Amino acid sequence: MAKVLILTGDAAEDLEVFYPYQRLLEEGYDVHVAAPAVKKLQFVVHDFVDGFDTYTEKPGHTWQADIAFADVDPAEYVALVIPGGRAPEYIRNDADCQRIVKHFYGESKPVAQLCHGPLIPAAAGLLNGRKTSAYPALALDIKAGGAEWVDGDAVVDGNVVSGRAWPDHPAWMRAFMTILKEHAPA
Repeated sequence: MAKVLILTGDAAEDLEVFYPYQRLLEEGYDVHVAAPAVKKLQFVVHDFVDGFDTYTEKPGHTWQADIAFADVDPAEYVALVIPGGRAPEYIRNDADCQRIVKHFYGESKPVAQLCHGPLIPAAAGLLNGRKTSAYPALALDIKAGGAEWVDGDAVVDGNVVSGRAWPDHPAWMRAFMTILKEHAPA
């Protein structure tokens, strides 16, 4: 069974982990959740409240990580998913997280990144000359990483599919599944 890796950590956006996780299982892929350490992760729910200029954060579901970044052999996986939330803000600094992302970009394997997820390839120097969507507040970060920020729900740039946030799930995962099935059918 083809394996797909999800890179995440504490404070990842609840929906942005679970939707692709379940969608990939539904299609017959073996999905592993990688984090800085093997432990129970605490996800969060971001939502908007009238009168607030930005999203609020509340505790979400918990989920057990399957494998630590240091133990991941990216060659065992056919694709990578990078959910958003706050997790990318700190896991992007992990050398093994960067090693994993560099493998997928370097081998042109399918990558799905959403919301704050593009902060990780940006930190690894992988966005130069690319185009990607991301949470709109990250447009300047994406540009600073050398990429063109695109305000879209399913931005395809070669092997990478990106979106702004969880409301983009249907278009984002539809585009990713098309690329994934061409590259590595389940």
